[in-house]
Amino acid sequence: MCSANATPHVAPNDTNRSSAIDGRTTRHAGYRTSQTIHERTEECFFWLETIGRLRKSRFTGRDKLDFHLALGAAVYNLVRIRNPKVATW
Repeated sequence: MCSANATPHVAPNDTNRSSAIDGRTTRHAGYRTSQTIHERTEECFFWLETIGRLRKSRFTGRDKLDFHLALGAAVYNLVRIRNPKVATW
């Protein structure tokens, strides 16, 4: 526990076994908000890995990889702008 009196909001492991996170943590509204924001933050990286083809790079060299990442991020922003449901965070 840190000095700010905050608890870490880790995701519960609820697949085929009991989770180390119990109801004392998951019952609070702040936990649900934290998990929602975390998912929203990670969404762009998931998109870049799958649709943007950054999981396995086709390029060598830092300049080419930087350009590919910047291009993928720009395209993701255009996709978000096109879709109003996703664009309104």
